[in-house]
Order: sequence, then C-alpha cells, then structure tokens
Amino acid sequence: MAQITLDEALVILNEHHLLVKSQLSNLSLNFKQIAYNSKLVSGKSLFFCKGNFKASYLLDAQNRGAIAYVSEQEFTNVAIPGIIVNDIQKSMSLLSAAFFGFPQNHLPTIAFTGTKGKTTSAYFAKSILDRTYQQKVALFSTINTVVGNTANDVVKSSLTTPESLDLFTNMNAAVHNGMTHLVMEVSSQAYKKNRVYGLHYDVGVFLNISPDHIGRNEHPTFADYLHCKEQLLVNSNICILNADGTHIRDIYYAAKTTTQPENIYIYGREAEVTELGIPVDFQYQSLEDSLTSNKISITANTNHAKKLAIDGNYTISIPGDYNEGNAVTAAITSCLMGASVADIEYGLAHTTVPGRMEIYPTKEHGTIYVDYAHNYGSLHSVLNFIKEQQPKGQIVVITGSTGDKGIDRREGLGKAIGEFANKAYLTTDDPATEDPKVIAETISQHIDHDKVAVSYIADRKAAITKAVTESLPGDVVLVAGKGHDAFQKINGRNVPYAGDAAIVANLVKGL
Repeated sequence: MAQITLDEALVILNEHHLLVKSQLSNLSLNFKQIAYNSKLVSGKSLFFCKGNFKASYLLDAQNRGAIAYVSEQEFTNVAIPGIIVNDIQKSMSLLSAAFFGFPQNHLPTIAFTGTKGKTTSAYFAKSILDRTYQQKVALFSTINTVVGNTANDVVKSSLTTPESLDLFTNMNAAVHNGMTHLVMEVSSQAYKKNRVYGLHYDVGVFLNISPDHIGRNEHPTFADYLHCKEQLLVNSNICILNADGTHIRDIYYAAKTTTQPENIYIYGREAEVTELGIPVDFQYQSLEDSLTSNKISITANTNHAKKLAIDGNYTISIPGDYNEGNAVTAAITSCLMGASVADIEYGLAHTTVPGRMEIYPTKEHGTIYVDYAHNYGSLHSVLNFIKEQQPKGQIVVITGSTGDKGIDRREGLGKAIGEFANKAYLTTDDPATEDPKVIAETISQHIDHDKVAVSYIADRKAAITKAVTESLPGDVVLVAGKGHDAFQKINGRNVPYAGDAAIVANLVKGL
C-alpha cells in the first residue's frame, strides 16, 4: 500500500538539502495520500503547493482532508502544519517516488529525448520489447500512456513527460499491472521543471536537437534548451547518441561526465564522427525507400558494438528516411534490454504509431498523410521525404501552430512549407489565448508566395475537407500537427475535436 511517514519524508528532504523547516513533530505521522490538485484530496493527505499557487487551493485541500502541506512558503490561512522547502518541484519528485515505494526500481527503463523522433523511437522500442517480454512493456509517450494491457490501462497523454507525482503514479500502476519494462519520452521541460528529479535510466538516448521550445513560457535560450536535454545523459547508465545531428561534441562530453566510453554508443549514416575524430559504433544505410516502408542495413564498426551482434538488414513499417535513425536507436536500445535479432526484425516491421505518417490512399483524389509534424525539423523531414518520392502532382499542406508557446516554430513551419509545398492551407491548431488568424499570418510571412498558394481557413475540419476533396490523382496531401488529438486548446478550455486522422479517414471513406 502506498504511503509515507513524516520521518521518511524529512530524511529524504534533508539528504537532498531541500528542507528549510518542519512545523510537524510527530515523526510517525503516516500520509495515506499525496496530491497537488486540491480537488483530488481525500483522507490523510500530504498536499504540495506548486506552480501558480493560490492560498485558497490549500484551504480547499484542508477542507477535503489534507493534514499537512509542503511549500516554499508558510501559509497562515489554514490550521494544518507545513513542511517548508527551498524547491517544491524537486521535493515533490523525491517524495512521490518514496510514497509509491520507488517503482522505478522494478522497471528497467529506456528514455528518449530529442527535438524530433522521440515518439516514433519509443514506439519502435516498445514494439520490439513487447515480443521479447510478452506484452509487458509500459509506455509513457507524447501520444499515449500505457500502464497495462487492458483498454483502461491506455490513456491519452496530456504532456510528453507529466508532473512527477503523476509520473510515479503511472509507474506504480505499471508495476502493479505486471509490467516488467518501461519505454518513455523525456522532454526538456521535464528537466527545466524538475519533473524527473532524482530519476535514473538504464538506457538514455539523445536523438537530435534543433531550435524549438524557446519562448516566453519555455526555454529562454537555445543553450538552456540543450543543457536541459543533456541532463538525461547525465542520469543514464548507458548512453546512445545520434551522430547525424548537430552539437555532437557537446552531447558526447555531457554523456562522458557520468558514463564510461564503453557504455556510450554512437550511430550514424557516416563511418566517422568528424567532430570527435572517432568511428561511429553503428553505421546504417538505406537499402529501399518508398512511401509505405523502408529497408535499412546496420553494421557494427567497433568492438563493443560488435558484441551486440545486431548487424543485418531490417524492414521498417513506418515510411520516411528520417525514421531510419529512429529504428536504429530502437534496435540498439532493445538489444541492450535483452531483445534478440528476431525480436528486432519483427518489432521494426510491425510498428504502428498513431498519427505518425498514417497513409490514406484514394482512387480519384490524392494520397493523404497524417503526421504530428509541428516544427521546422519535423515538417522539413516529412516534406523532403515526400518530395524525394517524386509525386506526379502537387504537394499540399494543412497546418497551424500552437499559441502561447513555441513561438519560434511559426517561422520554421513557413520556411519548410516554402521549400517543398505547392499549396498550403493555414488553419487553427491549439491557439490557447492567441488569435489563430494572427498565428497563421506569422507563418505566412515566412512562405514564398511566388512558389506556394496560401489560404487561411479557420475551421480545421473545413480546411482538411477542402484540401482532400480538391486534390487530384498524383497529389500528396499532408495534414500536419494534431494527429489523433481529441481536443483543441482554446482560451483555457479543451474544446472537443475529432482529430486529424478521424476526419481524414471519414473523408476518404466517403470518397
């Protein structure tokens, strides 16, 4: 049963130099619940005062049964005592792990970070390891959180990496459901906000980095963004690095701060990491490349890579040459977790990712793709791949961008559209408190209108419908940004939305 005593909590906080003072004296006091949302408090709860906190939240928590609180400041509006700390986010992460009996110790974990490719890599790895461990692999991804094998054990994720209390709640559920391994995505914000403070991974993967998530509500600078992502490597036993990306020197030396060279594996398309003057451990190349699937070869170049014995050719079920590196890292990480070559072959050939390059062919119109691409790197990769397949007709893009965050994405989306598309329909994504038309106008400013016909249609379903129904045989229509998302974030509300994939599927069925 999940619980923590006051004595245990104070010891942990003291060990990490987080405790300022405690207003409680009964060290045997037992907390049966922990919460940071007052509406979820019930019984003998320890309540965390975090975020944009109001004193009224704590009063509500007390009225619902909270018997103590943890905060960076003292509150006088309640009768319950407090534990005062110097960092509430770090404190909540450590105490949440302890409350659930450190479930991470029972879940060998692969963790992925990167500007793009996290979700696809995670799904590749889960697909492989599900065959190795008989469907006993939990998944914490941008799309879904999977803590078991029943329908109730799969829920739509609200964050790539959730708040620490929610994260350890999910880990605990996975352990109780018999899951033996975990594959998870770790965002830069997870480190910026200390959601994974104190968490260590068996295998950590740094996929790539490009400017993103830099803005008033996220990272102040690219250097801060890079630093936060590198923390995953500092907190991993084995590190996997992509030599095809940028800043490989910084990333490699971040890994070396806590990991021996023999436990660092570098993969890439070229035989050598030029910046470091060392060979890649695994080199891969594309053998076949189509709009429906890929085939790659993997070759080990170093002694410690050869010990894994995963050299060979592999078929990948998800199209896109940019997905080949994701498949390679999944093969390496899965092998380190005990997967056989047969498991890797099967898993890579049978992976499906909701909202990632989903294909909807039509007879009398174009081929429709649905993908979550939402920044320059991901949209450029998808459109470049489509262009290289030489479609007979036009390339049409439907997209928008988020409001109140990722402001720099808008320029990148416009740039990618201008590089590859013939026609673009700009529409609403998750505008939050911003005007979606203003967001679209910003994207449009960075599109070459001499090359691309640009239209704005506020209603996303109407934009998708127009693009699909007006497409001709040989055209490729890319619906980018929301995939299977079931709502749009508008003015602080989650407004129900059918999802790009469902809208396209229904349209194609009707056609």
